[in-house]
Amino acid sequence: MTLWEAIAVLAAGVGAGMINVIVGSGTLITFPVLLAVGIPPVTANVSNSFGLVPGSLSGVIGYRRELADQGRRLLRLGTASLLGGLVGAVLLIELPSAAFDAIVPVLILLALVLVVIQPRVAKAVAARRRPGGDPDGGAALLAGVFLTGIYGGYFGAAQGVLLLALMGMLLQEELQRINAVKNALAMIVNAVAALFFLFTATVDWAAAGLIAAGSLVGGLVGAKVGRKLSAPVLRGVIVVVGLVAVTKLLIN
Repeated sequence: MTLWEAIAVLAAGVGAGMINVIVGSGTLITFPVLLAVGIPPVTANVSNSFGLVPGSLSGVIGYRRELADQGRRLLRLGTASLLGGLVGAVLLIELPSAAFDAIVPVLILLALVLVVIQPRVAKAVAARRRPGGDPDGGAALLAGVFLTGIYGGYFGAAQGVLLLALMGMLLQEELQRINAVKNALAMIVNAVAALFFLFTATVDWAAAGLIAAGSLVGGLVGAKVGRKLSAPVLRGVIVVVGLVAVTKLLIN
């Protein structure tokens, strides 16, 4: 890797760390850059998973105030994310990517639709929800988080968009608090996938280190920016990033 290639990977890590904390889809910044500098696709994906863990951690730290009283929710949903992320990592190593890659744009578009209609649907759900109902979204959210974890462990682009959509639809909660939980769940998925890849795949440690350093800084910056965004603006950012993700995936 040349000096300029290293700078490009580092800059991609900063951008990915910022966008992952605010919305998700940081992989769509780092993954193409890793391919451009000559790293094979699977190695690039594995190295990217390692590199984005510090950025996810810095995002969680940046949103620690919003997470302070959500321990029970994090334990429940975090377990589903951990198991899903492990399954996704196994699929990346054991299965061809063509079939799964084909459905990724559909998943992201569905998530964007859910994000856009979330306020109206949340009101309808709240009106029908019986007193004493499950405050954590019930089995539907648990299953959705598990499936999103599988996707995140396999590739990870826009898993944050999917998590925001799911929790926004099924939880009566402020978007910033949901965003904080999203960061924690994404960190869990990235971490368990990276741990699995450590024993089963080839890692480009130079690339992973550069992305880690960049995403750590980007995550801290993203946490400060993300908290200042209003709910409508944050939804707008989600839609724009999601559409860019779909466009890149379809072009590729």
